[in-house]
Amino acid sequence: MALPVALALAGLAGCGSGSGSGSGSGASAAGAKQVTVFAAASLTGTFTELGKVFESAHPGTTVRFNFGSSATLAQQITQGAPADVFAAASPATMKTVTDASPAASPVTFARNKLQIAVPAGDPAEVDELKDLAGPGVKVALCAEQVPCGAAAIKALDAAGLKVTPVTLEQDVKATLTKVVLGEVDAALVYRTDVIAAGGKVRGIAFPEADQAVNDYPIAALPEAPAGDLAGRFVDLVLSQQGKDVLTRAGFEAP
Repeated sequence: MALPVALALAGLAGCGSGSGSGSGSGASAAGAKQVTVFAAASLTGTFTELGKVFESAHPGTTVRFNFGSSATLAQQITQGAPADVFAAASPATMKTVTDASPAASPVTFARNKLQIAVPAGDPAEVDELKDLAGPGVKVALCAEQVPCGAAAIKALDAAGLKVTPVTLEQDVKATLTKVVLGEVDAALVYRTDVIAAGGKVRGIAFPEADQAVNDYPIAALPEAPAGDLAGRFVDLVLSQQGKDVLTRAGFEAP
């Protein structure tokens, strides 16, 4: 799963909020500042919106994002990628970072729950979780080491189901894409991703999802290159404004 750190660093330039430019963290030659945020793929929409809010409140500051699998991001950080803030989709992936940087103090800011995502026409007639184990039903899941994959395993175990996926994806966005493109009949993804997809997919709630809820922690990392700006971004996420953005996207309060 892990990408070489060199590639991770090179990739940051293309992962911004879309409203700023520049490179590196902290002060640039022109005096502008940058905050680099590593965040779970399921936070793409909400954090991009909050990044624009932060830039408006801090003129001259750019928020750059690296969205992806929490497990991959955690490994990049522990290998030296220059991140100021880490927002993970599970406490387990955050622990990978805090074990390496004990001074980090993560705070849970949201919770997320799984849904079954099916194409708008639902050609396989999937209506409930047990249908994923039906003959000929093509299912996409996140890989086990990814938070959405770990949650899927918990939910399926709670239902006593054995599902053999046709593909295991490295983050929840890639898993949902398989449904959008019609390459699979169903996938287990977060409710927030179903909402973000609009009419491209239909979401189906199921009771076992209550036993596989993921907590989302966030932390400003020790010795963050952006200094106190990292803490201010975390404060925005934890603020009422941040909570409102997350709630509209389908996240639950912790």
